[in-house]
Amino acid sequence: LHMGKTMKEDLAVVVKYIKQLYPPEFNVFSTYAELYHNYFASQAKKNAESYLEDKDIYLLLSWVHNIYPKDMRKDQALAEELEKVKLGSLLPSSLSKELEKKYLDSEEATIKNSLSKCLDKEIQRWKEDKEPEKLNGHFQSELLAIFVIQSIYSGQKRAKDISTAVGEELSHRLSKELPAFLRSYKDAFEDFKERSKKHRYYKPILIANINNCWNFRDYAEKNMPEKDDNKASILSTLGDIENGGFDVLLQQLFVQLKPMYKKFTENKWDSSNEIMNEIIKTTSKHISDFRTLKDPFYHAIVEKIHARLVKEYIVRLLKRKVSLKTPAQQQNLAQNISKNAADLEAFCTSNGSQAKWLNSALPKLAEIIRLQDLGAIKIEVATLATTYPDIRKRHLEAFLYIKANLSRSELKSILGYLADSTASTTPGASLFSSINVS
Repeated sequence: LHMGKTMKEDLAVVVKYIKQLYPPEFNVFSTYAELYHNYFASQAKKNAESYLEDKDIYLLLSWVHNIYPKDMRKDQALAEELEKVKLGSLLPSSLSKELEKKYLDSEEATIKNSLSKCLDKEIQRWKEDKEPEKLNGHFQSELLAIFVIQSIYSGQKRAKDISTAVGEELSHRLSKELPAFLRSYKDAFEDFKERSKKHRYYKPILIANINNCWNFRDYAEKNMPEKDDNKASILSTLGDIENGGFDVLLQQLFVQLKPMYKKFTENKWDSSNEIMNEIIKTTSKHISDFRTLKDPFYHAIVEKIHARLVKEYIVRLLKRKVSLKTPAQQQNLAQNISKNAADLEAFCTSNGSQAKWLNSALPKLAEIIRLQDLGAIKIEVATLATTYPDIRKRHLEAFLYIKANLSRSELKSILGYLADSTASTTPGASLFSSINVS
């Protein structure tokens, strides 16, 4: 710092007062600048070749790449004269590269170590079985994501402050650190889910970890290029953590609902409204616990519930337990299904489900049961297959068992409206493909 300040101030004196005392051909500024530079460079080289702590390496590289070449040029008069002299770097290229490698190796190791310690602390917090903190009503352990992202970002910024090239090299090295950290985080979370089921705050800790994923997801979405493989890896791992958490949170609810759905076929759909009310009441109790999830995750889990409620209803319709011979019986069942569908839709929508694609499944099936005209049934089947392209002949055949007044030839004619080939459906819009028909 002293040499830099002295060189800058002395050269400013040369430009303002001394230069005009000499003939131009003497190049007096050039002489002074080169002598000062050579001395400064010799001292820098001497330092570079001695043992340096990490912070000293960083400081020396900052002088070589940033402070010396740029800060000296802030004085306009000085910049103009220095441009003519074209002073070289403070260090030989080979020595500079050697220091850069030491710095990059050290910085990479430091950040890796700090992320590892951060995860260890987080795991320790889970073991303490304390209720996570709440922010705006949501359980979370926000410091984890903030610390990890800040560690990587700060490292990249420090390196970039030395030079663009050093910054890019460290960014490249660190590009795999966040995906690697999240894989370790996922493994630790899986272990916690398996081993800690009897913990008092098991569910709140699960919810806090799902919520943690939001900051990581937001960072990746906003700061990483779309085609970056690391971004895909990060989002995939986060999806695994989130969905794994959802599955555990929903386990108890789905176990409780199973026997309730069986009642539909056991009672031939005669008391379907009471059964649906029981299903909605049970589900409602569980949904209130999920309000501590951040909004995007709350909506995601409610949509999973919505999909499961519709799917389980369809499963009962495909069980071949009810066979109705008269149009009046079919009309009555269609009305029950329509009423159940309306109640289900109203409940899921009021609780924040945005999965509107699920809402037409049961009404369309009810309509197929209600209709008696063969042509009208075919049109409704074609519409159903367009809306839910993952429906197969085996599903439709099992469902049409309800309409016992269809002849064999009519049944064959209706089934002909469905292709056997597997249509491509997005995972989110997959309803029938996960339903097995016995």
